[in-house]
Amino acid sequence: MTDKRLTEMPDVASTQAPQINGTLNWVGMNRIALPITVRDSDLGDSKVNAFVQTYVNLYNPDVKGIHMSRLYLLLTEFSDNQTLSAGNLREFLSHMLDSHHDISDQATLNFEFDYVIKRKALKSQFSGWKDYPAQIKATLKDGKVSLELGIDVTYSSTCPCSAALARQIIQEAFHQDFKDKTQVSPSEVEAWLRSEKGTHATPHSQRSTAKIWVKLNDNLDDFPITDVIGVIEDALQTPVQTAVKREDEQEFARLNGQNLMFCEDAARRVKNALNGQEDMFKDFWLRIEHLESLHAHDAVAIATKGIEDGYEPLLSR
Repeated sequence: MTDKRLTEMPDVASTQAPQINGTLNWVGMNRIALPITVRDSDLGDSKVNAFVQTYVNLYNPDVKGIHMSRLYLLLTEFSDNQTLSAGNLREFLSHMLDSHHDISDQATLNFEFDYVIKRKALKSQFSGWKDYPAQIKATLKDGKVSLELGIDVTYSSTCPCSAALARQIIQEAFHQDFKDKTQVSPSEVEAWLRSEKGTHATPHSQRSTAKIWVKLNDNLDDFPITDVIGVIEDALQTPVQTAVKREDEQEFARLNGQNLMFCEDAARRVKNALNGQEDMFKDFWLRIEHLESLHAHDAVAIATKGIEDGYEPLLSR
């Protein structure tokens, strides 16, 4: 008979004592590559390639380690057989704890992926695909599940101060060209404005980002990804475009000129818009970043809803 000690593989995590006894807040894995189908409340199911973080706590001080392979296999089974929806994710957190019932009583997951939406051009008949960096975070703690959605929305911001200074230069140039005339016809003014003289100065603008986190309501079954994106883009009015012909570029220039924004203006716009979305989420955190074309640094504004036990106004998340 074969000695079992020669054929049975050792289970170090279960049989060996820890080098130092103690509890740990979170133990798990980061950047697990996982194809997954995400369910949006508007567009339905979309396949994405995600990077996943999965963790459980280790409340038993006498156990050497968690069962990482169990968490990994649960994830791959979930990816193969289920859709990433709010309802399914709540159930999956329970399965994570079931796999660690004797050593863990808390679990958390984070899915990071690019969500791609087809966007129509501003004026022309063309359209193109636009990606939105997104994250879905789920935590089971003290028997309660918390679901969070993070979205990055890229837009264009034009500086109000720079626009005012540019208008002053154009005004001075106009004065120099027409100061000796007692009368100026509309056609002369139109011709001057259409020429390069009409752009003696231009305001600076830059690509900017609104980073948003929201705590979703408990009654949601699907993720309101496109709805949250729509709220942000409607508030800012100048989201970056995909397919662009001349008429689209002209319309984009008009939108930028009519929506001059400091980072403070953008933050207040987004905060005001998010405050009216209690049917989707109960709390939010936002960070506005203007990647300055004038300065070598960026301009940043941060805001939260400001509710009790809500998001802290941290500089980053």
